[in-house]
Amino acid sequence: MIAEEGTVMAVRDKYPVTDLHTLIVPKRHVSDYFDFTPEERADAHRLLLDLRHAIRKEDPSVTGFNVGINCGLSAGQTIMHTHIHLIPRREGDLPDPRGGVRGVIPEKMSYPNRSKKKGTDF
Repeated sequence: MIAEEGTVMAVRDKYPVTDLHTLIVPKRHVSDYFDFTPEERADAHRLLLDLRHAIRKEDPSVTGFNVGINCGLSAGQTIMHTHIHLIPRREGDLPDPRGGVRGVIPEKMSYPNRSKKKGTDF
């Protein structure tokens, strides 16, 4: 355990996607994020913010983060105890990171070319 906040704690991921990849885990057994109590959600949010600051302080090359939660087998959840991934990202760690979490379905990661103004294409 590297940190805790009330009902949740943080550990480094055993199989990190990037250096300093961290998991926020509730102390109570909860199989799905949607079963979090309001207190667990609030504690997890505070811990995410604290960890973001600590990771950036430890490694100034971190320029972004992916935050992810897999809920259910079809979403790729393999550990049936909720955990939130905080994955530090660095400039140039992928040739084209555009699409981010959309990469869970690789052919959907890239956005199609559109004529809409940048930043408005949800």
